Amino acid sequence: MLNFTYYTPTKVFFGANEIDNVAKIIKEYGFKKILLHYGKSSIKTTGLYDRIIKLLVQNNISFLELGGVEANPKLSLVLEGVKCVKTNEIDFILAIGGGSVLDSAKAISVGSCVDYTPWNFSIKKEVPQKRIPMGCVLTIAASGSDMSDSCVITNEETKEKRGFNSPLNRPIFAILDPTLTYTVSKYQTACGVVDIMMHTLERYISKGEDDTDLTDNIALSVLKTVLKYGKTVIDNPTNYEARANILWANSISHNGITGMGRPFVMSVHQLEHELSGMFDEVAHGAGLAVLWPAWAKEAYKSSISRFKRLAYEVIGIKPTNDINKDIEDSILKLKTYFKELGMPTTLREFGIKEEACKILAYNTTIKQNRIIHDVIDIDYQEALKIFEISY
Repeated sequence: MLNFTYYTPTKVFFGANEIDNVAKIIKEYGFKKILLHYGKSSIKTTGLYDRIIKLLVQNNISFLELGGVEANPKLSLVLEGVKCVKTNEIDFILAIGGGSVLDSAKAISVGSCVDYTPWNFSIKKEVPQKRIPMGCVLTIAASGSDMSDSCVITNEETKEKRGFNSPLNRPIFAILDPTLTYTVSKYQTACGVVDIMMHTLERYISKGEDDTDLTDNIALSVLKTVLKYGKTVIDNPTNYEARANILWANSISHNGITGMGRPFVMSVHQLEHELSGMFDEVAHGAGLAVLWPAWAKEAYKSSISRFKRLAYEVIGIKPTNDINKDIEDSILKLKTYFKELGMPTTLREFGIKEEACKILAYNTTIKQNRIIHDVIDIDYQEALKIFEISY
């Protein structure tokens, strides 16, 4: 087990109707002027917007608003948010929505404390040193951004999707009210289920010795829970038990605890960032559903012991005398599970042409002058093979 530092400063308010305490929580922190940051129309059509505005007004909390966050949040809106914070002396940002809104808010938070573009953080040119505090009201179980130190933004001009990690990206508080996820569409719910699993899988199946038993068991438990309740939240959106378990799994999957003591790279995420960066219509979770089985086919022989536990303990494959076949069957079974959730399983289902595979492989490796070192090393040829298998 590697040495590690574990830091999770986010205070979580979890449970039904916890949203009703949002103004009280903000007042307790002493913030005077806040920026509400949210997506396009969903929080207004569900009534959540009016609910929050009423609470803020009743508690005399001054606020400005910036809506319009898209899936694959854009740098241009981040820059608009930075200008708003600086011009109006905002002292707190409240993100209301899912991972895209939270990532946009995180970029505004650190971007508001510098005189250069926050894109410099994404391309590793600069490292954040300060921030405007931010918190969140989570409306979808997916990215784990409510407790994570990561932030991923898309530069629409260059069609690059890049992320950076910093302790400053962690919200100071997160309101996790499972009832707010009832209205999420089946497709987006399914995308979330996949994203939660991938955040966990890419920590569990990684380089390192098999001496992290507690960490591994936590990861496997998260995966079992998501597999158990994943279809339930699709078929019965208002099942509180299922929504609550999926929502908490969302947080655990990306707050670091499922990877403690192990190195991890999350190479499938890096492949997917190129995919959804180039094709904005591709939802992150859907892209992962397509790419992970292809990566797993290439990678499993380099991590037999971990894929073996995944196959037998999580996916439920009955052991035979052929471990390779058992693992391949488990990969296929998980791919079928994604399809049953309503996820695509091939790149062609996005309407992407096969020649794009070469561009995606080039962008992932040669363009960035890198080889992704993970369970398997991904150079241009390996990236191309994975994209072609996915096609």
